[in-house]
Amino acid sequence: MLLEIKDLCASVKGTPLLKGVHLKVREGEIHAIMGPNGAGKSTLAKVLAGHPSYEVTSGEVLFKGQNLLELAPEERAHAGLFMSFQYPIEIPGVSNQQFLLTALNSIRKARNEKEISPEEFETYLEEKMASVEIPPEWKRRNVNEGFSGGEKKRNEILQMAVLNPLLAILDETDSGLDIDALKVVGRGINRLMNDKMGLLLITHYQRLLDTIKPHVVHVMLDGKIVQSGGPELALKLESKGYDWIKSSVHEEAAR
Repeated sequence: MLLEIKDLCASVKGTPLLKGVHLKVREGEIHAIMGPNGAGKSTLAKVLAGHPSYEVTSGEVLFKGQNLLELAPEERAHAGLFMSFQYPIEIPGVSNQQFLLTALNSIRKARNEKEISPEEFETYLEEKMASVEIPPEWKRRNVNEGFSGGEKKRNEILQMAVLNPLLAILDETDSGLDIDALKVVGRGINRLMNDKMGLLLITHYQRLLDTIKPHVVHVMLDGKIVQSGGPELALKLESKGYDWIKSSVHEEAAR
């Protein structure tokens, strides 16, 4: 099992946000997490990444059999976890090439692997940029500085390509993308996906799932996963919204 979440509860400043999340992701699987605003989707992503503002109050998270919650954020990254942010930050004065070389060598050093030279990395980076349809001149641009919203999201897929994670958590990667950019991002993610990797896609909309086909779709409401199913569940959500799930959850709770 790549990722196993057992009854995970978390809060911010005493306010409960995750209220018993259960989830299993195997190698080679794509899981989509959908739900309305405030359901806990982004909170789950940030808790898994180790965001310091979130306090885990109970539950367990195993990543490759290891207790993820005991690891610092950088240790989680070294172990193979990657997260793309809903609102990627800008890093003025640091080029994509500098940033990615430093990040990759940090991972290699933590794994007792030989660090890659700047010359070797430039060739590697150019190959990865081509694979996810990133213009070669982006390697000289500062990280996300002056990028449009769509360019920032594409840049994070480049980061994912270079770092080659075991588990990628993509938080609303489709947010702010036009149709063409969405297709480029979707194609890039599909090229990176492999049978050793797991993928958690957090999204509001079906449109991303037209390109990236999930194995499992989960619906979150009020800090819990309340329903799971195949790709047809996302289609039902697209046509009927979330009210029908809210009604069924309330009916079940009343019994």
